[in-house]
Amino acid sequence: MSKVRLHDKDFELFIPEGEVHAAIDRLAGELRAKYNGKRPLFIGVLNGAFYFAAELVKRLDIECEITFVKVASYHGTRSTGRVSELIGLNEKLEGRHVVVLEDIVDTGNTVRHIMDSLLEHHPASVSIAALLFKPDAYKQDIPIEYVAVRIPNDFVVGSGLDHDGLGRNLPGIYRIINTHA
Repeated sequence: MSKVRLHDKDFELFIPEGEVHAAIDRLAGELRAKYNGKRPLFIGVLNGAFYFAAELVKRLDIECEITFVKVASYHGTRSTGRVSELIGLNEKLEGRHVVVLEDIVDTGNTVRHIMDSLLEHHPASVSIAALLFKPDAYKQDIPIEYVAVRIPNDFVVGSGLDHDGLGRNLPGIYRIINTHA
């Protein structure tokens, strides 16, 4: 599919599924090199990062663990600017190497909220790995150390990302091509 309609918005294929997989392969190699022998804890941010987390972790042939947290900061196609934690973390983090897995980092408000929460637990290290990163939208000073794909500040869906609940199951990444109601 080169174009899809979700609710009242049209989207066109932006990054084909094969390119998404190649970017995740590359990222897995970087993480494998850094964390081999360290048994990192990967924390996927739901709902969007479920796809990225699954695809990334199955490519890692190192000893690791994975868990999930759920936060919300979007309404429709815009960030609300507020982040509210919905499901918390139960694992012991003290002295652990933690890698937060995000589907997309734009303003960085979610990353800031999660980082502040995690640092209270005294991990050995915390890194951020993102499937997609929008550097032009980013407003925080936290380094996004691992990025599969950098994209412009367009609204995108697919590979776990949605528009009001639809589109997460699309292969590849699609970007919005109109905003009419």
